[in-house]
Amino acid sequence: MHRLPNNKMKQLISCIFLIAVVSAVIEFPELSHLKSKTSPKVQAQAVKDLIQRLINNRSSEFEVYIDESIGPKNRNTFQLSSTENGIQIVGTSGVAASLGFYYYLKYYCNGQRTWAGQQTELPPVLPVITTPVKVTTNDQFSYYQNVCTSSYTMAFWNWDRWEKEIDWMALQGINLPLAFVGQEAIFQRVFLSLGFTQADLDLHFGGPAFLAWARMGNIQGWGGPLPQMWITNKLVLQHKILARMRSLGMIPVLPAFAGHVPKAITRVFPNAKVTRLGDWAHFNATYSGLYLLDFQDPLFLKIGQAFIEAQSNEYGTDHIYNTDTFNEMTPTSSDPSYIRAAGQTVFNGMLAADPQAVWLMQGWLFGDESYWKPELVKALVTSVPQGRMIILDLATETNPIYQRLESYYGQPFIWCMLHNFGGTMELYGAVDQINKGPFIGRQFPNSTMVGIGITPEGIHQNEVMYEFMLENSWQSQPRDVNDWIVKYARQRYGADSPSAIAAWKLLMRSVYNASDNHRDHNLIVIAKRPSFTSKDQDVWFDPEDLFSAWDNMLNASFDLNGSELFLYDITDVTRNSLQIIALQFYSAMVTAFQKKDIPTVKEAGQNITNLLADLDHLLSSNERFLLGPWIADARSWATDDNESKLYEYNARNQITLWGPTGEIHDYASKQWAGVVADYYKPRWQFFTNWLVQLIQNGSQWDFYIFGEKILSTVEIPWNIQRYQYPTTPTGNSIAISKSYHDKYRPLTKDPFFRKLLGRQLKKQQLKQTPESLYDRKMKIFQ
Repeated sequence: MHRLPNNKMKQLISCIFLIAVVSAVIEFPELSHLKSKTSPKVQAQAVKDLIQRLINNRSSEFEVYIDESIGPKNRNTFQLSSTENGIQIVGTSGVAASLGFYYYLKYYCNGQRTWAGQQTELPPVLPVITTPVKVTTNDQFSYYQNVCTSSYTMAFWNWDRWEKEIDWMALQGINLPLAFVGQEAIFQRVFLSLGFTQADLDLHFGGPAFLAWARMGNIQGWGGPLPQMWITNKLVLQHKILARMRSLGMIPVLPAFAGHVPKAITRVFPNAKVTRLGDWAHFNATYSGLYLLDFQDPLFLKIGQAFIEAQSNEYGTDHIYNTDTFNEMTPTSSDPSYIRAAGQTVFNGMLAADPQAVWLMQGWLFGDESYWKPELVKALVTSVPQGRMIILDLATETNPIYQRLESYYGQPFIWCMLHNFGGTMELYGAVDQINKGPFIGRQFPNSTMVGIGITPEGIHQNEVMYEFMLENSWQSQPRDVNDWIVKYARQRYGADSPSAIAAWKLLMRSVYNASDNHRDHNLIVIAKRPSFTSKDQDVWFDPEDLFSAWDNMLNASFDLNGSELFLYDITDVTRNSLQIIALQFYSAMVTAFQKKDIPTVKEAGQNITNLLADLDHLLSSNERFLLGPWIADARSWATDDNESKLYEYNARNQITLWGPTGEIHDYASKQWAGVVADYYKPRWQFFTNWLVQLIQNGSQWDFYIFGEKILSTVEIPWNIQRYQYPTTPTGNSIAISKSYHDKYRPLTKDPFFRKLLGRQLKKQQLKQTPESLYDRKMKIFQ
């Protein structure tokens, strides 16, 4: 046998890696009971109903069967074939069959179903499957949601919206969704039974838009008190959500008790041992500093058991629970025995009520390496029997924690793409990392990876990244991104548009190919409170690629003007282009202020406010970019005017001040029509006038004084307004985009944008990048 040359040997090793990638993962028999208890007949009917909701009268052309025997244990498998009557779909579960239908829709009919809409116009005659297709997922689980998603996006959803989301989950093959709605009703029941009063709970539960952080012990009471009708109606909604999830063969993840208790604990149980946690995110003692029960106090186990029992009696159980005791809260001790006791006690609370309990824990806390040294992480994750805890490696695409923690010391983990913080709106993705990372995770020495997941804090953005990521559940190897994006464009628009394909190729190599460990924190200048000392907006790509994609999108508009997904995309690309162009005006303003050049400060400020007016006009043309529905959805839960005021305030405050005085201001900013014109634009007008006055008075910039003034003059007044914003769009997105392209595209030839690229490249060289973690030598762009 001839010895292969070095490069050939590397290729062979790469091929072996791809073939063996699944078999390298350790199996966990302790998780085999996490499967659907719903009958095959019910699951099959649920999938048929889903297909009918999606394609109406064409649904009769699809036959659906559930047969667990067609695939291996603990994996989802679907099989597609043509029959005389149409297409036959056989799946090992309802989720598997739904995934099979979506596979056919995408790869045979050029269809797509996303948050922004759908392209489900089928050919007159369904394409024949000449050879049966059989696909098995790589892992046991496909997970969805961040604990924050329930507030940043889903806070005010009704059943109609939840039904659409559960359909989307099933089509994407998600079988392990978080189901956190309605838990306040259970906590209320338990706490009242222990002697707490409703007044105690009114100070404990967060408001409707802030429940996620009250549940994790970060804040208490902010945005409340929580009305009783909210609690009751959410309980009713949770029953519908769980029934639908289970009918499709999903395994809903329910909450558990983390140890956080109302402050009245010292009155109700004077002898209880509690620790006051630290304040969180600049919130004062009124709204933070919750009490955490001591892990040795018998009351901890009592409440933990009572909660699971009450929840199981109300909602049933699938034996998997999520809770996070130390989310963004540093424990009061760094003794491993303390941390081990914490894990044991939390889990024992579940176990006392459910002997089959599995703890699903977010691994976000382990990102704080200053506290979570390896010995402390090990103490926590091994405090639970092996296989009875699953860790969500929450942002693996930018920070694969499993690699430095020996695959979580033997506990199973899920490889997750976090991608988005706060539900902000910026074209962003790390396609290279998510293309290769899950395969590397499975091949990691002694890998305990049991699934993939998406864990965005907010959704309704960057849909291409979620379509791409979730295909990792069944793709057998990393994809050639250029090949994949051609198919994606055809599926999205139901047509073959060379200009649209060219646009998407440019986007995938630029905004969607961040390789500098950038995380989608919102540093978008126009959406942040203006400041003379603003942090640089991160631009990790060549702006000209984005602007060229804008050119191509407009060229494609002649052929695709009837596509709702194209109208969304042209709005989105125009929006992102404008906010990058705004950086030039902001830079000119800062330079002019430094030179005490009042005319140029005024001119730059006017340019920004004009651009914001234009941006609001653009966003008004598409329903997905309107503020109105967010506020209308909040108001819809109200049973009287007081509730309406409370819910609207919650909705406004979360996306702007995020706290009584801007404690986390702009973290969840939204580029929506209404917010841009009535909140961002007045702030920039105020800022411009402020800078002019400073120059005229010979005063120095003071961050704190300015913050106090803009808070009281612009920000708080908008938070308490009750103006009814439109819920339907006005104007033509393509025509408006074209007019602003004519107006602003010539400005992009300014040397500023080349300098911007150069400055960002220099910054990237100084950053620790994830390139070594996700071998960038593997070509994905041909």
